[in-house]
Amino acid sequence: MIETHGLTRTFGDNTAVDALDLKIRDGEVFGFIGPNGAGKTTTVRMLCCLIAPTAGTAYVHGLDVNRPEEALLIRGKIGLLPEVPGLYESLSAYRNLDFYAQLYDVPKGVRAERIESLLRTLGMWERRDDAVGKFSKGMKQKIAIARALVHEPDYLFLDEPTSGLDPEASLTVRNYLLDLKKEGRTIFLNTHNLDDAARLCDRVGVMRTSLLAIGSPDELAGMFWGHTTVVRMRRVGPGMTEAVGSLPGVTAVRQEGTSLLVDAASPDDANPLIMKVLISMGGEVLSMGELKRGLEDVYLKLLGGKR
Repeated sequence: MIETHGLTRTFGDNTAVDALDLKIRDGEVFGFIGPNGAGKTTTVRMLCCLIAPTAGTAYVHGLDVNRPEEALLIRGKIGLLPEVPGLYESLSAYRNLDFYAQLYDVPKGVRAERIESLLRTLGMWERRDDAVGKFSKGMKQKIAIARALVHEPDYLFLDEPTSGLDPEASLTVRNYLLDLKKEGRTIFLNTHNLDDAARLCDRVGVMRTSLLAIGSPDELAGMFWGHTTVVRMRRVGPGMTEAVGSLPGVTAVRQEGTSLLVDAASPDDANPLIMKVLISMGGEVLSMGELKRGLEDVYLKLLGGKR
């Protein structure tokens, strides 16, 4: 489990992370989303014992990041993909991974097997003997992901794992992370890719120095919006909007082109009445379904952005 209690980090007069309280369960994929400078990377650096908190504390696997002897144990239990990979570019892909595996005391035979498995999974085995400096940004990102996993950590911290990857490589990484989740690995994901967060994460935290909201993608949407039904029609005739708005249980109606967006406390009760009244007025209903809100809507709502 990962826990933070009042976790704070300042740099001079600037507060990067402000009194963060968080609990991440073992086996959970947790995502942080937020703008640049929101404190996401600083939080990960504190949890990985790369920088010390200014105030508060955090525990990883019950170990306190503020205690030097426990911080050393934490480093052995985590894998980190930093924002900048920091690979040895004159070394081959294989030798990069072998070097880091040795730092974690992975036995020689196990190292060879594990490195081959990682490189094959990420589609890099045929390039294992090539110097990393010759690789594209996306290929370097794959090697950095493999490096974070080479010692099979219990906790995996990933800062923008699909950055620089083409769609096919991004899909490979996403599927691999889902496989890791099935193994019970705890994954902490920082990302600007809201689609990645929605697909991968059990819960998401929206961060801007402090934690603005937290929950599953569906729970976050439910915090701000009720149930909205989208009624697509051939055309919206005179009086239809008003007639739907007067129905029991309907709280609001608005027209967008040839569609009606209907807010209702209980769509299951309201939708049959909506259909009945529109047909009685000569309306031709093409489809009817719930308006789905995504993480993009939540993100813009919380951070005050515009489409």
